[in-house]
Amino acid sequence: MRTVKLLLSFAITATLFTSCYTEVNIEDELEPGISINQLLNSHELWYVDINSTKGFGETPFLQKAFTISFRNGVIYANNNIVGLGENGNGFGIDVGEYDAYDMVLDVSHDIDGFETFDVFQIDSNTIEFYNPNNDTSYFLEGYQRSNFDYDFVFYDNIHYFLQEYEAWEKTHTSEFGAINEFDNENYLQFLAGGNDSTFQSSQDENGTSTNNLIWDYTGIYGVGDVNGDMYLKTLTLDYDFFNNEYFELSVINDGKIELFHPSSETVYEFEGRGYIQYLKNGDTKAKGKTTVDKKRKFRKNKVENPRENTRVK
Repeated sequence: MRTVKLLLSFAITATLFTSCYTEVNIEDELEPGISINQLLNSHELWYVDINSTKGFGETPFLQKAFTISFRNGVIYANNNIVGLGENGNGFGIDVGEYDAYDMVLDVSHDIDGFETFDVFQIDSNTIEFYNPNNDTSYFLEGYQRSNFDYDFVFYDNIHYFLQEYEAWEKTHTSEFGAINEFDNENYLQFLAGGNDSTFQSSQDENGTSTNNLIWDYTGIYGVGDVNGDMYLKTLTLDYDFFNNEYFELSVINDGKIELFHPSSETVYEFEGRGYIQYLKNGDTKAKGKTTVDKKRKFRKNKVENPRENTRVK
């Protein structure tokens, strides 16, 4: 992740989902009849607007990616929140090859195999990928690396950030604050897949290998927003035996978080252990029971796709 910007005013003006850019680009005035290769290369990054998807199917590599890029026959993707804006100079990692012709895009993904799309230009910075094999359309918003708000995407997806480590180890507890039950919890784990809201905690001693941790408790967690502050989040851990634990969550860097416990006024710091890099769909560098297929979830119900399969056979 790029250096966290602390000025909220900047975040507001640079918000990713604004309807206009802060600078004028030639590609904002694309002419009708543009070729598909010109269209794909008109922006360095294409943000996958997952919640605009139409149809009930799923294309795995698009379901996982935050951004994709097309460069000389190679497709790149940012699949991780950790390192967003830094991996591959902002483009992400190489995930496959593509061929584009007659407004058709053929993708050979390194893991998922072959996918084909009909490509439609919606406006100067929005394109639609229609997959005739599952009758589903994905919508992508175009940006240059210089005007893409990596920080907004990072903080809008903290839920996934927490899942990108095998465990979070408590490394600091403030001297101030009342004694409370959470003082005994030394490790947290946030699991991808399933209901996408499961956490585990452990009271094992600091310095224990992630492979040797014994998870004493499994429960449900939730991440929430704080009105007026995009950089501050809330984290709720559902402990049945001593009710919910509520925290204010701040990100110190890509591998360290701070949890403020309002009820005791204690501050904790946790550091990530065992980084999970999602190379492709379901393929990671980290091995073990927490290595599962992580896909972005819809924040609203899926809707029917009105576009019919009209491709000439």
